[in-house]
Amino acid sequence: QVQLVESGGGLVQAGGSLRLSCAASGRTFSNYAMGWFRQAPGKEREFVAAISWSGGTTYYADSVKGRFTISRDNAKNTAYLQMNSLKPEDTAVYYCATKYYSGSYYYQGAYAYWGQGTQVTVSS
Repeated sequence: QVQLVESGGGLVQAGGSLRLSCAASGRTFSNYAMGWFRQAPGKEREFVAAISWSGGTTYYADSVKGRFTISRDNAKNTAYLQMNSLKPEDTAVYYCATKYYSGSYYYQGAYAYWGQGTQVTVSS
């Protein structure tokens, strides 16, 4: 089992930036691909970005491509989401998760363990 704790959320103005962190403990972090998802009030949880276990391959939702960057530091057992050019529609609770060995990177059902979430609010 893996425990995940997100941090780095907050309130920013449109056009600003935030970096989210996801600190992992428990099972060896490097064994897992990682993903970021988000959920706005009244909306379904949606895929944001993912990264392979080695960090060599990344995946992004079309809505964030070119603005967000996912990365990981296995030595620190931490994954990151750098968010630039933020828009009000990016406002949501952001969750990190560890991925099963099989399944699509784009769907939440492919992820095994989840953090508690961190709030990101983007004002106009």
